[in-house]
Amino acid sequence: MVADEDKVFKALADASRRQLLDRLYAKGGLTLGELCEAHDMSRQAVTKHLVLLEAANLVVTVKRGREKLHYLNAVPINEIYMRWIGKFERQRVQALFNLKQALKENDHEQA
Repeated sequence: MVADEDKVFKALADASRRQLLDRLYAKGGLTLGELCEAHDMSRQAVTKHLVLLEAANLVVTVKRGREKLHYLNAVPINEIYMRWIGKFERQRVQALFNLKQALKENDHEQA
């Protein structure tokens, strides 16, 4: 699992790859040519980024005739969220809940 997470973090570390993922989030099923249209990069550079994104399992492809369609796979991002972000968020939400409860109790005591 750690090696997979490392691939995802490495893939997300680059702004160009994040832009590609944003494009696929907005509209999946894009061809290489369509992905190249909005980037100031060569076709080869976009291909290299896509290879890394596929290795991290962030992009999956489907062949349709002669075309290769690219789709975002959000599962690895969700796994990172659950492992690295969610646990910290739970503490923050719990603290807000505790504060709300304390304020309610304070209101009842003053009434």
